[in-house]
Amino acid sequence: MKITPEPVGQHVSEWGEGPIWNHDRLLYVDIEAHKIVAFDPTTRAEKIWDVGERVGTVVPRAGSEQCLVWAGDTGFHFLREFTGKSTLIGDPEGNLPDNRFNDGKCDPRGRLWAGTICLTKKPEASLYCLHQDFRIEKKFGPVTNSNGIIWSKDDRTLFYIDTPSKKIRAFDFDPETSGIANERVLWDTQDDPSSPDGMTIDSEDRLWIAFCHGAKVVCFDPVSRKVIEKIDLPCIETTACAFGGADLGDLYITTGLAKGPNEPLAGRVFVCRPGARGVASSAFRG
Repeated sequence: MKITPEPVGQHVSEWGEGPIWNHDRLLYVDIEAHKIVAFDPTTRAEKIWDVGERVGTVVPRAGSEQCLVWAGDTGFHFLREFTGKSTLIGDPEGNLPDNRFNDGKCDPRGRLWAGTICLTKKPEASLYCLHQDFRIEKKFGPVTNSNGIIWSKDDRTLFYIDTPSKKIRAFDFDPETSGIANERVLWDTQDDPSSPDGMTIDSEDRLWIAFCHGAKVVCFDPVSRKVIEKIDLPCIETTACAFGGADLGDLYITTGLAKGPNEPLAGRVFVCRPGARGVASSAFRG
């Protein structure tokens, strides 16, 4: 049966990205509009914070009510939800004015991994890890546009996308030390005119990958290395996805505005139930 995503919420993003399910709400970012959005699917209420710069990713902070961690033009920051004020944690690329932070997520131990994008499309960006003690460590590079990142159920594999490479990579992951090794390519999408962007994982360790310029989300099995599902979107710029809802069976999908085609639903968040279940997201434990 065809899966048909439906729009939810009212906010129209210039470039929606980075969805993550946090208890009973969806968090995501509107990169170019400098906004972090919290959407409550029960009340349909939206709370929006303008952080004053492009923001690539947001995650909750564990043990600290109404505190988020985000990364953008000027590095990693805390955001107090009640006041809307941000506090700088650190910026490892302050010397690179053409770079900003893009997509990221927390590993199962609560370290925040986020990578940068070089806006002049040079291989001068990197993937970083913000440790619980606020130390920032470079983990992989050079890349051009650091994007989707997620971990396997046993915490032993890190999946990663550098969008211009069109490759979905995997690394052996040490959850104790955060070490990565044994880089390998699981899927080279060079034959696809669109590009892999943000991604999430389900309870069976299958990857759900949004394709920018592709109007689709695909489910890819790293074991068989086959696409086993494709969800079509009415927006060419399909950017990222995350499972949410009470049973983690709702797949939320962010989109962005297209430069060319007339798309009345572009920039909206969509939701569908693809018959899979996600895994609980991790918060930053610093």
